[in-house]
Amino acid sequence: MKILILEDEKHNASRLKRILMESNPDVEILDTLETVKVSVEWLRNNPIPDVILMDIRLADGLSFDIFSQINVACPVIFTTAYDEYAVRAFKVNSLDYLLKPIDKDELQQALLRVNPVKTNYLKMTDVQIILEQFRQSSTSYRRRFLIPVHDGYMSVGTNEISFIYSEFKLTHLFLDSGKSICIQQTLDELEEELDPELFFRGNRQIILSVDSIDKIYNSFNGKLKVTLKKDNQKEVFISREKAPLFKAWLDK
Repeated sequence: MKILILEDEKHNASRLKRILMESNPDVEILDTLETVKVSVEWLRNNPIPDVILMDIRLADGLSFDIFSQINVACPVIFTTAYDEYAVRAFKVNSLDYLLKPIDKDELQQALLRVNPVKTNYLKMTDVQIILEQFRQSSTSYRRRFLIPVHDGYMSVGTNEISFIYSEFKLTHLFLDSGKSICIQQTLDELEEELDPELFFRGNRQIILSVDSIDKIYNSFNGKLKVTLKKDNQKEVFISREKAPLFKAWLDK
């Protein structure tokens, strides 16, 4: 089976590859792509894979945008961090999906269900329906965190957060007050829980709030360098692929 992986987080892509090779010795991984743009170019210029493992969020937008630019003539298994309610859209359209972190057995079962000959491939109308349902089911965002403290709890509103960062595999809320609080959730989980109008995943280590931005500078190779209001010592680099999305996010 020839598989194409669309995933912009390198650690997630590496885990997928490892699981695939461990459970399916005959699998051939054709490529691992990080953006909508590169994925469209690859599909236009290469033989059709047997199946695509497709993350919903890629570095330059939603993977649904691929379907508006090219006919994807093979089965697709979506990989997503969204919960079971957000992926109901895929169920009603007879599409398969896997929730992150990807379970080895679930991935194996999904691949066994793929039949390249009998699969009804996605039409653009199907994608539009899915996207609309997806948006409707993803409108409820986290507004606060309940944080254990001493012998009780404290509530922290998302409006109090300047940015969220990962360090030594631990996630921290950095508040406008200058206080840093460790929480259990990962950045991948929080990216899906927080309102994308207010929060932006700058890179693998940080999520920025819209009010945290101090200054933005052009950097090398098309990247952007961002300094923050509450921590002038921290410099955040936005990749060339994400730079247009970041500027569009701020220009509203």
